[in-house]
Amino acid sequence: MTCPTCGATASGKFCSNCGASLGARACSQCGASLSASAKFCHACGAAATGSGGGAPRPGGLPAATPWFVAGGTVVVLLVVLAVTQLRPAAPAPGAAPVGAATGGPVDLSQLSPREAADRLFDRVMIERESGKLDSASFFAPMALQAYGMLDNLDADARFHIGLLEVAAGNPDGADAQADTIAQSIPTHLYASMLRAEAARARGDSAAAKQADATYLRNYDAETAAGRPEYEPHASWLASYRNSITNK
Repeated sequence: MTCPTCGATASGKFCSNCGASLGARACSQCGASLSASAKFCHACGAAATGSGGGAPRPGGLPAATPWFVAGGTVVVLLVVLAVTQLRPAAPAPGAAPVGAATGGPVDLSQLSPREAADRLFDRVMIERESGKLDSASFFAPMALQAYGMLDNLDADARFHIGLLEVAAGNPDGADAQADTIAQSIPTHLYASMLRAEAARARGDSAAAKQADATYLRNYDAETAAGRPEYEPHASWLASYRNSITNK
């Protein structure tokens, strides 16, 4: 017979070429008996490899769906854990936290998924501005996962994600968000800010200077455009411009 794993000619109970079993197998999902050459279960459609990855089940769900759901639940729990640790904090210098509470513990029942993600973003930015880079790096992946669970990402959310990518040590991720924003609005201030931050994270002062120059060139026209995504960070945008001109 032919080994179902490596394709070599084989006999007996195990393949002499790769060691794979040549006997009957049981489906890892429903327990049905499978032939040695079966690639999918005849009873439930799961992959016969035992991994369960990607094979469709009745109803159109992949065999790995339970693990995906479990992973999503873990992300939610991490976000809840991080948000419950948040307390009102002074705004970071030059920044405008976008979900900060005005007093007392956070009421999770009053937070939407976007608000929870913004809360984590605030936390990361405050930690960075306070010089607590380890704490910022700890919360950044949680915040990125929280944004990753959102259905729609506007320019403001992508700006947050880009800054979180820098905080997490991934400047390429910030550039990717900048490119996505610029595809719709090439002169968008968030795009040039993210490119400057990513360049500084790499130690590329020339690229950072070029991105800052683009920011200054577009600042007046962009702030006059009245884009709603600029409102949460209006003071931040102005402070950033001042920091560039005063260098």
